[in-house]
Amino acid sequence: MKDPAIRSNRMQCLCALIGACIVAVCVTIGVTMNLVTLYDENFDHMGLRTFCMFTVNSNILAGLSMMLCLPYTIDGLRTGNYHLPDWAVVLMHVTVTGVALTFLVSLFILAPVKGFTLIFSGSRFFLHGVCPVLSIVTFCFFINSHLVRFREATLALIPVLVYGTVYFIMVVVIGEDRGGWNDFYGFATRVPIWVSLSVLLPAACGIALLLRLSHNICCIRRREKDAELYRTAYGGQDLRQVIADMARSRKKDLKLKNPTVPIQLITYMIQSTGSDLKPEEGARIYFDAWMEE
Repeated sequence: MKDPAIRSNRMQCLCALIGACIVAVCVTIGVTMNLVTLYDENFDHMGLRTFCMFTVNSNILAGLSMMLCLPYTIDGLRTGNYHLPDWAVVLMHVTVTGVALTFLVSLFILAPVKGFTLIFSGSRFFLHGVCPVLSIVTFCFFINSHLVRFREATLALIPVLVYGTVYFIMVVVIGEDRGGWNDFYGFATRVPIWVSLSVLLPAACGIALLLRLSHNICCIRRREKDAELYRTAYGGQDLRQVIADMARSRKKDLKLKNPTVPIQLITYMIQSTGSDLKPEEGARIYFDAWMEE
């Protein structure tokens, strides 16, 4: 029977891997459909012009951020030591905020004007619906490596501000007649530009903070669940012996010569069981036991 700590870590890794793969595949399908569709009577921006749209760009960024998780999840399944670096989690929060904004704009602004069937069909089924929803679910429920700080959450506004600036310049300053973009989102012609700004920027801020809250709550609950698991499995045991046995078992199962010390997992085990063991000592015990002949 697998060690319960390793089993829990592996399950988290597997869920993150599946979620990230599905999002990346769906983004690829949606963007490819736009690129190969040279003409659509309902939408001007097809082919290479599809990259003018925030919908497409935000989905691409979300797909790329999910793909960055793949090497860590694959290595986590291989070694039983799944952990995403903090920067990857923060980047994912930034990109998921973008697609969440896309989803809400499509649902509450574009769909009532152009029709729900049109906005959520074809490639837009993936880019307006499936990818944003799956990205949100994956980020909030399956990414449990890092609690997003408030100052890190503010970074999620950067893509929105950058695209908003480019959109304003191309639509309002340059204009379609002089080689710019037509107002395909209707943010400058259907309503005054200040109305769009007063709605979209607060919406982006609210989405970023709500995603941060949801992610952190799920992350904390996962850690509490793991802590209870560790207390039940290892309470009253000599944690030094448990860590040594874990290393020997992993070496036998994985058949690897070079050890990968699960420092974060060992730290959680120590914190959850109230052991007087230091994480550095626990890591050294794991390494020494692995290197035994």
